[in-house]
Amino acid sequence: MVRAVLGLTAGLALGAAVAAWISAGQAIGPVLDIVRPGEFIGRAASFVATAETPGAQFLTLTAHIEQEGTVYPLFSLDDPAGAALEQETDDRLRISRTLDRESHPDLVEGPARVVVTATRPVLFGLRESGSETATDVTVRLTPPRLTPLSTLHYVTHGGAELVVYRVTPEDAGSGVRVGGREYPGYPAAGAGIEGRDDLRVAYFALLHDQDLDTRIQLYARDPAGNEATADFAHRIFERQFRRSRIPVGDGFLRRVVPAIVAESPELAGEAADSSTAPAELLQLYLLINGQLRESNRAAIASLAAETAPRQLWSGPFRQLANSQVESGFADHRTYLYDGNEIDQQVHLGFDLASTANAPVRASNAGTVIFAEYLGIFGRCVVIDHGMGLQSLYAHLSSIDVTPGMPVDRGQQIGLSGQTGLAGGDHLHFAMLLQGRPVTPMEWWDEHWIEDRLLRKLREATGTPTSR
Repeated sequence: MVRAVLGLTAGLALGAAVAAWISAGQAIGPVLDIVRPGEFIGRAASFVATAETPGAQFLTLTAHIEQEGTVYPLFSLDDPAGAALEQETDDRLRISRTLDRESHPDLVEGPARVVVTATRPVLFGLRESGSETATDVTVRLTPPRLTPLSTLHYVTHGGAELVVYRVTPEDAGSGVRVGGREYPGYPAAGAGIEGRDDLRVAYFALLHDQDLDTRIQLYARDPAGNEATADFAHRIFERQFRRSRIPVGDGFLRRVVPAIVAESPELAGEAADSSTAPAELLQLYLLINGQLRESNRAAIASLAAETAPRQLWSGPFRQLANSQVESGFADHRTYLYDGNEIDQQVHLGFDLASTANAPVRASNAGTVIFAEYLGIFGRCVVIDHGMGLQSLYAHLSSIDVTPGMPVDRGQQIGLSGQTGLAGGDHLHFAMLLQGRPVTPMEWWDEHWIEDRLLRKLREATGTPTSR
């Protein structure tokens, strides 16, 4: 009887062991994820992967690139090969490294495969469970090519210009880099130039706050991250910006501060009305003229992403009818209260005065992309003219358009007023290139439009440049 019981016990134990052995062989391996690269590997690329398992206990963890039957190592626990290994959580490791022509000189252009494998111990280390993940990539090692085509690029400080150029491959993003600021190029078909898929048009600017010797060059960047630059001939013209002193009185503060506070979500924690003490109104004014101004400008700059990839305008832009320029572009303003300097700002537009509640009309054809109250600008309209160019109309007493509405040059969009930080009834008008203010004077000038822009576009098509 005892022998029978012992035999049964041994049999059950053996069965349990066999079951545990089989179950361990079916255990799920580590969870692997390749974060980078994506679709492409360029001359310099980033490899990032994560591996997760209980307690981050790995027996093996490797990564490599396979191409044309050859394996190129990226990482292993035994040989990190210059990779960084970080423990993100108790269970997850993160591997990251760069690979380039020096670390992987034998990679060639064409398809490849990035593979990550790992194993972990199971059944008290008596067995192991593994997993593998992989992603297909394309190796691209040839930098883009850039060829400037247009000539006679004259850039006035604070003003704009246009360049026509070729770029290959066609999927490379490109444009003009002015210092650290980039102005993307657009397919030339959007400007009416047909026939070549590699032709691009880019508007760019030397902004009022950039040095005259700021480097200006074409750039191109393909989806694999390969970059190229090319210089093109241009000449810079200096412009003197005016300086002015603006007195700020209690009457002005009582009129503008409570209205802006009431309409601006950024100031939701503040409160002001006509009974608020002058000292408190002054502090709120400084907050509005500084932090809120920057927030409003950032909101306007973000609208550049909504630009159409084609030119929507034609001919010179129109100034507000029968208007007088009260304040110019990039004027440096010093604000005074009781004779003391309290703030300094740069005015990035033109203040145009006509009559009270004067009809404000679209300066050129385009699409309305913004039409609402915006802090220091009061009631404000922004019209997109395509290819990064937009116009702004501020301090309106009323707005007659809505976002998404197409408008023609001369179409009424609202009435002038004194909303926002306006000292009196006028229109604040600005031209924006990729969300950055440039002088409107050029865009009002028929001769500048012809010589700086249209001539280059005609030359790109081979059309005679008669004027």
